Amino acid sequence: MSLFGWARAALRGPRDTVARWIALTTIVAMLASLALNGLFSLLAGVWASPPLLETGLMERVAAVTRIIESVAPEQRPGIARAASDPTFNTQWWRRHEDAALPVIDDPAFRGGERLLRQLLHKPEAQIEAYEPSDWPAALPGGRYAVMIELGDGSWVSFSVPTRSWGLGELPRNLIMIALIVLSTCAVALVATRHLATPLERFAEGARRFGTDFRAPAIPVVGPHEIRQAIIAFNAMQAQLRHFLEDRTQMLAAISHDLRSPLTRMRLRGEFIEDAQQQSKLFRDVDEMQAMVNCALEFFRDDARLEQATAFDLAELLHTVVDDFKDAGAQVSFTGISRFAYVGRPIGIKRALTNLIENAVKYGSAPSVHMQPKGEWVQIRVLDRGPGIAPEHHEKVFAPFYRLEASRNKNTGGVGLGLPAARATVLEHGGTITLANRRGGGLAITVLLPLGQAFAG
Repeated sequence: MSLFGWARAALRGPRDTVARWIALTTIVAMLASLALNGLFSLLAGVWASPPLLETGLMERVAAVTRIIESVAPEQRPGIARAASDPTFNTQWWRRHEDAALPVIDDPAFRGGERLLRQLLHKPEAQIEAYEPSDWPAALPGGRYAVMIELGDGSWVSFSVPTRSWGLGELPRNLIMIALIVLSTCAVALVATRHLATPLERFAEGARRFGTDFRAPAIPVVGPHEIRQAIIAFNAMQAQLRHFLEDRTQMLAAISHDLRSPLTRMRLRGEFIEDAQQQSKLFRDVDEMQAMVNCALEFFRDDARLEQATAFDLAELLHTVVDDFKDAGAQVSFTGISRFAYVGRPIGIKRALTNLIENAVKYGSAPSVHMQPKGEWVQIRVLDRGPGIAPEHHEKVFAPFYRLEASRNKNTGGVGLGLPAARATVLEHGGTITLANRRGGGLAITVLLPLGQAFAG
């Protein structure tokens, strides 16, 4: 593609892109820096060290010169004194040497000769000019001065004190650098806010989807590249949501359909004459029925359809512990009395119930501890029992995984309690870990992000 074709294609493309914003930011920052520096140079040049032409004295000099030249020589000193004031000094000299001016190579007043000669109506007038920098450092009294030769060979001088107020070259350079940095930062801030806002919404939407797969789609705003990323993410989110819903419906349907053959197996078992074989068959059927019921409850979990809301997490834990106490289990609770949290209370209650139930079934002296930990809230479920071997700490979170040493047919466990609890905790953006306690027993630690939670 030729350069012309590439340029035409670029112009036809999306205008609001990250590349264009970066280029526009660079150009605007450079222009702003140049504009501020130019303005400062202009103002600083007049304010800190004003040129002689910009002191506003040319008209006054010409008027006084014409008056002095029009009178007799003996009257000229008096008129010069009368025209002087604390900021404007006028003197008449018979000879140039009497003025005691510094010797410089070129005292010509090229910048203002034409204007001053026009005001004096003397195209050939001899004019000399001196600035404060022309005076030697050893000679005090540096000032602006103008010498004008009169028609009789005498001279009249005009001088004003220096107007430099201490703003030297170094301070001016530092101010220019500060203006460059300031203008660049200002332009960059505006541009980055324009780019960062949709990125922040994108990140927030991604985090929200990580804890709630039913989260609404992210608004498609921002530059072209960010909009394309948001569109792709929303499409992926919709596909994942559809996949999860289809998988849940399929597994729930399979679990539901297993009930019919299990019922037929129980009916046929009634005709088995061997009581021992019949008992074994019924135990297997009951165990499979329990697994099907738990699977149905897991896949059709109403808590996953629950909307997040604010609730008292400490009070919810108290309620769960009290329920176990009412059932005869001695479960202790320690922690704060009130802790508001934003989440799905049904799902969290079911997860904590599963964890405490395991501590009651497979251990002794179950206890629950709750306390804030920085930006998290920590809930620990402890017991004194056989614990779980470290190599099984991750495996127990797999669906239908059971430890033969700690579970038996009388417990009714099918291996879905811990997976369901972990799914709920992960949906809230938290973590759940297992650890064996010193002296025997298991410690289950749940960390939930605070988010909008607050303790009291």
